[in-house]
Amino acid sequence: MSERSSDLWAQYARYNRLANETLYDACAGLSDDDYRRDLGAFFGSVQGTLNHLLVGDTIWMARFEGGTHPSTDLDALLFERFDALRVARRQMDRRIERFFAALPPGFANGSVRYVNNAGFDTEDPWPVILPHFFNHQTHHRAQVHTLLSQLGHAPPVLDLHRVLRPIPQVPVLDTSTGSAR
Repeated sequence: MSERSSDLWAQYARYNRLANETLYDACAGLSDDDYRRDLGAFFGSVQGTLNHLLVGDTIWMARFEGGTHPSTDLDALLFERFDALRVARRQMDRRIERFFAALPPGFANGSVRYVNNAGFDTEDPWPVILPHFFNHQTHHRAQVHTLLSQLGHAPPVLDLHRVLRPIPQVPVLDTSTGSAR
């Protein structure tokens, strides 16, 4: 894998951690009832969707690291309590960052072979499955973002460029008017 490509995956892993921290901070303000409220999302609630993300990451990271993971219901509630889920999420995000910070040479030229949740022996090239891995995260974080709105809570900014490079709190000088904007 080229150094540039490896750096890109490491950046996605960092973004993933920071976006999850931001999203979990926003979800920490939910009441337990709102956290568990089924709003008709694919995994029902904030609780169901956040648990699904951890289920998916647990499965994929086992595969990426050369292991296997028993088939798990994708809607399994690994953690009933938000605080326990948050601790597990932090641990998983650190694991993801460590993995992508140390990709071996030639990694991108290979593939990952696994038995999928439907029981089929499958093989996917890294250039296909790694974008899927990070896109899956983004997709479901967006669902939680929407659920927060539906629950009357302000959803956080999760745009990659604003998570990695927050807007400075210093006003920009408008040279046409000479005033700050």
